[in-house]
Amino acid sequence: MAAALGVDRFLADGFALKEHLATYLGIDTEELERRLPQSTETLAALHPGGFDLEQATRFYEDTVGTVHLLELAAWHLGSADYIADTLRLQQRFARGQVLDFGGGIGSHALAAAALPEVDQVWFVDLNPHNRACVESRALRLGLGKKLSCHRDLADPSLPDRFDTIVCLDVLEHLADPSDQLEQFAGRMAPGATALLNWYFFKGFQGEYPFHLDEPVLVERFFRTLQHRFLEVFHPYLITTRAYRLA
Repeated sequence: MAAALGVDRFLADGFALKEHLATYLGIDTEELERRLPQSTETLAALHPGGFDLEQATRFYEDTVGTVHLLELAAWHLGSADYIADTLRLQQRFARGQVLDFGGGIGSHALAAAALPEVDQVWFVDLNPHNRACVESRALRLGLGKKLSCHRDLADPSLPDRFDTIVCLDVLEHLADPSDQLEQFAGRMAPGATALLNWYFFKGFQGEYPFHLDEPVLVERFFRTLQHRFLEVFHPYLITTRAYRLA
């Protein structure tokens, strides 16, 4: 039986996130609690410096390993109120075939799969540990039949068109975020909604070394966004925006 995964449940325990993560990593809760506060620094230490965007795919697929799971878990638990508003936004728009692109720890994919308006969630993430962990979480929550995990959009098992696209905290990590927008536009069904955010900034102290901030690429991104999409108003004071095709 599928679990009820509303916003209140997320605020209570992140959809049993600590329990699921400890089980997946094969550690006890005490060790998990020790690792979570250190996860951001641990992940940053893996950064090679002078990050070549052309190496981004290999970095996120091979290098970050399970450290990325810990960092994402710490972010979702430590910023629960913010994440909760993104889940409220998703509840407002999600329906039909849902693509969660770069879905990380799986909070949005799991919540979407529990919505009656959603037929299927297609979770796409380069990191094999993210995919395996989310697949395990979906099974434990009784959502295995409504959620499947995939490496990329080229997977032929994915539908040609999606009714909802969710891409949060991902675009700033891509070598060509403008091209990703074009790919999304080409996969949106009539009346589809895309929920997107971005943060093209490395930080005042360089605390976000993984983020793209090259002015030419960022300007191209915004030109593509303005050309291809029309923003749909929503009332939540968060960075995530809702878009339909222009």
